[in-house]
Amino acid sequence: MVDIAFGPEPGQRPDVSMPSGAYLEMVRRKRMYGGILLVLFFALFASGWMLSEQRNAGGFWSGLPQIDDFAGEVLSEAWANRANLPALFVEFIPSLIETVNIAAVSTLLGGLAAMILALLSTRGLACWPRLIGPFRRLMDVLRAIPEIVIALVLIYILGGGPVPAVIAIALHTSGALGKLFSEVAENADLKPVEGLTSVGAKWGQRMWLGVIPQVAPNWISYGLLRFEINVRASAILGFVGEGGIGYDLKLAMQWGQGRYDQVVAIFILLFLTIFVIDRVSDHYRNRLVKGTMP
Repeated sequence: MVDIAFGPEPGQRPDVSMPSGAYLEMVRRKRMYGGILLVLFFALFASGWMLSEQRNAGGFWSGLPQIDDFAGEVLSEAWANRANLPALFVEFIPSLIETVNIAAVSTLLGGLAAMILALLSTRGLACWPRLIGPFRRLMDVLRAIPEIVIALVLIYILGGGPVPAVIAIALHTSGALGKLFSEVAENADLKPVEGLTSVGAKWGQRMWLGVIPQVAPNWISYGLLRFEINVRASAILGFVGEGGIGYDLKLAMQWGQGRYDQVVAIFILLFLTIFVIDRVSDHYRNRLVKGTMP
């Protein structure tokens, strides 16, 4: 019988009659493996850095002293035109509302799809156990493709506007939330499901009455967290013509000097919006997870 307590390779094993010696041997081995991996990491990092420096047309080190030139130019122009900022805030409010609406609708649609995918891909709960694997791979695909890639494809099909942005973010959200929802559902107590099954309840009834009440607080918590992420994603998609405040930011930066006060106004609005959403959602997430509904 092969002793594999410390690996399948041949050689002298530590004396298991002395637990301290065996433990120290395991610690030394882990440190050795960790050191080897660390050396390999730094070697790969150094080689990649040198390759990137050679292919960088401008040169990293030569351009490093100019890293704050653009930011200084933007801030100096915005400070000189600071009297215009309140009017610019009002001007960009409609675009900001459109961005938040895109994030809200896509989070709602993606969350509903994630609920279905999660229940269909959770062991012990799935309606079709043989399709658990394909449903999990579907979520992997949806989660792996970035929103901006999906949006660029949809632009050629549907044209620019908020609709492609909603679809792109919703698809990615369904994959990301589906994975999280499935992990929560796997820890659900199956006794209510078994009781409903014994009285002849259908699959949908078992999920709605036996599983959803258990997982709803965590699911809503994850949904609120995803809403924060989707607000930033919807602003980024504006750079590819999907509307919202991101599109206004793109135009302001393209015009360059003379519009930098607009750039600063948009950044301030985005920061305040994300800050407020983060604080509000964090408050409700804590209350949900702790079991006290607002």
